[in-house]
Amino acid sequence: MKKIIAGIQQIGIGVPDVKEAFKWYRQNFGMDIPVFEEAAEAGLMLPYTGGKPHKRHAILAINMKGGGGFEIWQYTSRTPQPAAFEIQLGDFGIFCPRIKTSNVKETFENFKSGKLNLVSNIVTAPGGSEHFFIKDPFGNIFDIVNGEDWFGKGLQLTGGPSGCMIGVSDMERSKKFYSEILGYDSVIYDEEGVFNDLATMPSGTNKARRVLLGHKQPRTGSFSKLLGSSKIELIKVYDRSPRKIFENRFWGDLGYIHLCFDVYGMDEIQKQCVASGHPFTVDSANSFDMGEAAGRFSYIEDPDGTLIEFVETHKIPILKKIGWYLDLRKRNPEKPLPKWMLKAMSLNRVKG
Repeated sequence: MKKIIAGIQQIGIGVPDVKEAFKWYRQNFGMDIPVFEEAAEAGLMLPYTGGKPHKRHAILAINMKGGGGFEIWQYTSRTPQPAAFEIQLGDFGIFCPRIKTSNVKETFENFKSGKLNLVSNIVTAPGGSEHFFIKDPFGNIFDIVNGEDWFGKGLQLTGGPSGCMIGVSDMERSKKFYSEILGYDSVIYDEEGVFNDLATMPSGTNKARRVLLGHKQPRTGSFSKLLGSSKIELIKVYDRSPRKIFENRFWGDLGYIHLCFDVYGMDEIQKQCVASGHPFTVDSANSFDMGEAAGRFSYIEDPDGTLIEFVETHKIPILKKIGWYLDLRKRNPEKPLPKWMLKAMSLNRVKG
């Protein structure tokens, strides 16, 4: 069985109110197409939920312009907990997603006129690309970057996540992990120092090493055209001792809970992960029903414990109103789904 990574399927975001968060993300980032919405018990994540199942309400939302989605996640059987400290740049875990836009300057002005919480001006990253940072009402930071590829039409300039920034302790070990297991085999820049574009971030004036990774070849797979290309920026800080972002907390608590990849060939991926010293810590084993979607999912940890999810999609709703669901087990896993078929999902768009 061949291993295929189609791209970043979604980034999980733990929030205090799933409905309020979905509204904010669709109005401001165009994440307005719910792939599934389900209120149920999360019974398979016991290693990360205190050994007990907990109830939750989740919405997977995507942007038809392309990029990954947001899995917006709220505990309903307990109160989701924030970090007990201010999360700093370089802390171990997902610091912020990279949200792609077709126009950085225009997006900045739109957000400014909308009185959103801009936490930087437009700044220049190593390599010369412009970007800026914004914070949502729930305290989550996003990095708004130039997009390189697009899928369909949306209602905003932004698309979905095209990567993220992750704090690490050992740069060479983490580079190997993200390259060999997840296919980020291209170093776009590798620089060390104090970076002006990070100055407004917590601990952003500390000395750090930044490595931006991409992938040399375009992704393949059923959803590869929709998910598009992505980059992972690894951050190692030198002037302080970083903490684990989810220290003494559960998966699903407030903040960025995981980075998820759409895959095919889960058994082959499992063999590679075991051989690399990163065995599955969670595995649904067979098809797991998410109400309107189904598939097999698993989790591994990166060298610093950041949770990486793999999802092998079996069923997905295309047009819910007429009961059109696609069974991907009957299709060639290497061949991208037709654009017209995925674009039909825009008829599920939630407005307002």
